[in-house]
Amino acid sequence: MKYMMFVCSDPEPDTDPTPEPDIDVWVTENDAAGRRLQGAALAPTASATTVRVRDGRLLVSDGPFTETKEVIVGFDLLECADLDEAIEVARTHPMARNGRIEIRPLADFEQ
Repeated sequence: MKYMMFVCSDPEPDTDPTPEPDIDVWVTENDAAGRRLQGAALAPTASATTVRVRDGRLLVSDGPFTETKEVIVGFDLLECADLDEAIEVARTHPMARNGRIEIRPLADFEQ
C-alpha cells in the first residue's frame, strides 16, 4: 500500500540530547528496502504560490495559504505492507524528533 509521508516542522522539537538519526542513512536504508519510492525537500514557504478559483476567477497569491508555525518541509512516497510499517518508517525519520510526520494512504478510487 502506498502512503504519502509529509515531513513538517514543529515549534516544539524533542529535547532528548541523544544524537538524531542521519537523514542520508535513513534515505539509503529505506530506498534499498523498497519502502521509499520517492522524496524531496521543499523550498522555503516564502517561495510558495497559492492558487484558487472562486466564481470562475483565478486568484493567485504569494506565500502559503495559511499562516502557521508548522509547515511542510518535504515529502516521501512510501510503499509499505500496512499502516504499522509506515508508522515504523516514519518513527525512524530524523524529523520525527525535530518536527512531525503526517502519514496518509493514497486514495484508492478503484474500490
